[in-house]
Amino acid sequence: MDVHQLQILRELGALGSVSAVAKVLNVSPSAVSQHLTALQRSFSTPLTQKSGRTLALTDAGQVLADAGAEVIDAMAAARTAVETFEQSAGGTVSVSGFHSAGQSMFGLLLQELARLPTAPDVRLTDEDVPRQDFPGLTARYDLVIAHRLDYSSAWPAAGLRTITLVREPLDVALPVGHPLAGCAELTAEQVAGERWVTTRGGYSPDDLLDAVAAVAGRQLTVVHRINDYGTLNSIVAAGHAIGLVPRYTSPLAAPDTIVLRPLTGIGASRTIDLLTRPENLRRRSVRVVAQALNRVVARIIRERQ
Repeated sequence: MDVHQLQILRELGALGSVSAVAKVLNVSPSAVSQHLTALQRSFSTPLTQKSGRTLALTDAGQVLADAGAEVIDAMAAARTAVETFEQSAGGTVSVSGFHSAGQSMFGLLLQELARLPTAPDVRLTDEDVPRQDFPGLTARYDLVIAHRLDYSSAWPAAGLRTITLVREPLDVALPVGHPLAGCAELTAEQVAGERWVTTRGGYSPDDLLDAVAAVAGRQLTVVHRINDYGTLNSIVAAGHAIGLVPRYTSPLAAPDTIVLRPLTGIGASRTIDLLTRPENLRRRSVRVVAQALNRVVARIIRERQ
């Protein structure tokens, strides 16, 4: 049993398939299988099992994967303790963000880091994935900007660290002149009969619409599915539908075309978090970027209040 074998077992649990592990670690699927076979020889209890056409961890395998994550973390700590980059604010830090987070935060993040005497070389990528896929991105990026609704399950605790950036309301976007635009706040029952533009399934606004339908006790009419909030705003402004948009991270629409109203009586908020592997936070450069993102989000909130 060696650290590389434990890493492969951990990634299998996180990513769900041999091919995905091979892609992330840049090795062949057969090499992944060989390492898993070698690891199995050290244990009499099966660590993996077939689940359909894929290979999954058994309960014993998950226990070992969780313990292996601690071993990997300890090895990273031991290694970086003697390396100067751990205390350096420089180096390369990779950041992934969902689309609206990237639109609202990435430019400001680069400006914030440019003010520092020594700053990491940040590599930015937008990854707009369903909520359940965000933890898996931490295998590829140092920091992952993720979101989840207030009432959805928490992020996994094993092998993952969570830094909350903001709790963000999702507001109802209405065209100016809409009969409901004069209300200070809206209920699920008031908006349930409208035509809706929302995101694809698995994303926060669409998940929240399911809750709106449940509270109102009726099915909603969804006529458009658009993941880009700028496009969504243009559809709302045209008077063709209403939508749900995040208060801080959606593009600002012209005030004479759209109004935003809070939705009450329902948990109409999401949490925006930074997800990372624990070993990444041992690097000062990663912490510098995380702290800069906190300042960026605070600035966005101030400007939009």
